[in-house]
Amino acid sequence: MKKVQRLFEIDPWKIRTTKLDKENRRLQESLTSIGNGYMGMRGNFEESYSGDHHQGTYLAGIWYPDKTRVGWWKNGYPEYFGKVINALNFIQMSLFINEQEIDLAVTDVEDFYLELDMQNGVLTRSFIVTVDKAKIRFTFERFLSVVKKELAVIRLTAESLAGEAQLKVISKLDSNVQNEDSNYEEMFWLEKERGHDEDVHFLTTQTIPNNFGIEQFSVTGAMKHLSSEIGTQHDDTLEVSETFTYDLKPKQAIRLEKRVVILTSRDVPEAEQSKKARALLTDYTASYEELLAEQNAAWANRWALADVLIGGDDEAQQGIRFNIFQLFSTYYGEDERLNIGPKGFTGEKYGGATYWDTEAYAVPMYLAISEPNVTKNLLKYRHNQLPQAQHNASQQGLKGALYPMVTFTGVECHNEWEITFEEIHRNGAIAHAIYNYTTYTGDEEYIQKEGLEVLTEIARFWADRVHYSKRQQKYMIHGVTGPNEYENNVNNNWYTNYLATWVLSYTLENYKKYQTHATVTISAEEQEKWQDIIEHMYFPTDEELGIFVQHDTFLDKDLMPTSKLRPADRPLNQNWSWDKILRSCFIKQADVLQGIYFFGDQFTTEEKRKNFEFYEPMTVHESSLSPSIHAILAAELGMIDKSMEMYQRTARLDLDNYNNDTDDGLHITSMTGSWLTIVQGFAQMKTSSGTLSFAPLLPTNWEEYSFHINYRGRLLAVNVTQKEVQIDLKDGPALAMMLYEKEILLSDSTTVPLKKEEPNV
Repeated sequence: MKKVQRLFEIDPWKIRTTKLDKENRRLQESLTSIGNGYMGMRGNFEESYSGDHHQGTYLAGIWYPDKTRVGWWKNGYPEYFGKVINALNFIQMSLFINEQEIDLAVTDVEDFYLELDMQNGVLTRSFIVTVDKAKIRFTFERFLSVVKKELAVIRLTAESLAGEAQLKVISKLDSNVQNEDSNYEEMFWLEKERGHDEDVHFLTTQTIPNNFGIEQFSVTGAMKHLSSEIGTQHDDTLEVSETFTYDLKPKQAIRLEKRVVILTSRDVPEAEQSKKARALLTDYTASYEELLAEQNAAWANRWALADVLIGGDDEAQQGIRFNIFQLFSTYYGEDERLNIGPKGFTGEKYGGATYWDTEAYAVPMYLAISEPNVTKNLLKYRHNQLPQAQHNASQQGLKGALYPMVTFTGVECHNEWEITFEEIHRNGAIAHAIYNYTTYTGDEEYIQKEGLEVLTEIARFWADRVHYSKRQQKYMIHGVTGPNEYENNVNNNWYTNYLATWVLSYTLENYKKYQTHATVTISAEEQEKWQDIIEHMYFPTDEELGIFVQHDTFLDKDLMPTSKLRPADRPLNQNWSWDKILRSCFIKQADVLQGIYFFGDQFTTEEKRKNFEFYEPMTVHESSLSPSIHAILAAELGMIDKSMEMYQRTARLDLDNYNNDTDDGLHITSMTGSWLTIVQGFAQMKTSSGTLSFAPLLPTNWEEYSFHINYRGRLLAVNVTQKEVQIDLKDGPALAMMLYEKEILLSDSTTVPLKKEEPNV
């Protein structure tokens, strides 16, 4: 396994370092990203930095349809690749001492300190520079308000530790930004308006025109400054900037606070933006301390429900909190027009769009640690885009709906054929999210109408996508890519076939159950065809090995464990040719095991064990989505050491840069995996039967762990120690549930001895 790359100290609540790591500046920027669901940014410096880095600020729902660029056009390709746009750089505050610019890429600094406080989302940085005989300590603090979503606050403190100096600060709104992933190296922004009104400066920009009928988004940034000292102030008419000049005396400190409001045309028409932005800045009269207290209280409310406490393992504790913090910084469910991008606000890879990760990995977590309407909004997001999904299917000459691999609007906007048009298993994940929501919440209202509309169209897609093999007298699905993207264009991927069959069965079951409420009609002919597919679908299996075969020819490969790989080979996608990867047996992420995880109640323990023991040794876990699935299954099978190895990988995937790819952004959607591993893995929470159950175990090097969940109008607290399991009903009516396969009625609190298992490694 690759050696981890750890840039920050271990701390339960903080991401901190005393090293300015110029060689890994991009990685530092990714790991200190902040956001508030409305906007976010990488951990960029406010002052100039001429070294290699990625200046990135992103706004929720603001994107551009970049014209598709391929060498060989194939019918069915989307016309554009949707991309989140690198937006206005509004934190810029250039520093000069005695007219010498401070540039941390070249300026010598002492006592460097960088800290992200996960309790409140405040990013703090300080350093000392010496120019001439003046020694100045600079401290930056910034946060994006989770209470006033349009507001960003940056506070600069400059203290003269020795000597006198002239300090100049040029604070600016800068629209001269560009996407690193632009297909044609275009600038995506046009300036529309700039100006200032008393102490507020503003800049309005609009996305450049496109030929695809996608709206042009307008964004206005407005800034206002508050200074603790009176200095010389200058407004630059050529730039949207203000310059502040101070004569610093020995032991003197000054503070300059920059407040920025960002508005977008998603919520405010362009013609009204500058006026409203100025009004908001005028209305926000609270002090920095009051705004910070407000921020602290809001994050404290989030943590009260979502925090997972781990005793005896600070590495694990830091990992789970970092992941929850970044997830909530990206998405907290307030806006049903939004979804969860795989990179969130931390980078441009994957275009910042929506993937199947949301339904497969985020929905189970958000169901438990947020209100039901948050998950319902995620389901509405897909229902609202059902017409676009139907368009995607028709583009491939198929009936029904094909939900996109990558999207902002519901129309497919990714152009890698083997992934976009062959990895159709994601269609089943959309249906599985409806199942998850319904069985977890007990709310059947959604599935009766909107849910059945989505399920029916997905089922129609599968019924048209299969073909009948007269030779085998079975239905088959050829030319697909399963979750294991290290194999393309395979036939009869077991997971895809199983998922398609399940969707048909689940849709029929619910149509018959809710037919009188349904807004769709499934003809008797369709029902008969679907049932025939269900009964005669082909599933590749090997009875001698006792496994479900990943696809038709998988067992013909040269099978070997990953232990045969050299360290220099890892990660494969950065060291091997694509041809060599495709011909190898090595698996990028859970494939067969993804299906066993999704439908765990449909397989025996022995089936789970044989498939896990066969496939996991060949899995390189080079997808961020992989470790958590293996950790959950390993825990269920009593493989404690393996489960802990996989937990460490999913919890600290970015913090320790396991896959050597965190410099271009965090793996946001897979961050749910650490929570899933603890709750569904170690605590063995199951809900698919409609009855909540737990069967907790405790990792050998942990003293305890505890968490809260919302479940069907109740709030539960679960605490697992080396001796016992305690479950408290914090709110709501009594609940009939299962604990270690015994039925209990939880009306207040229950405590039972921890069931000990001998580790199975």
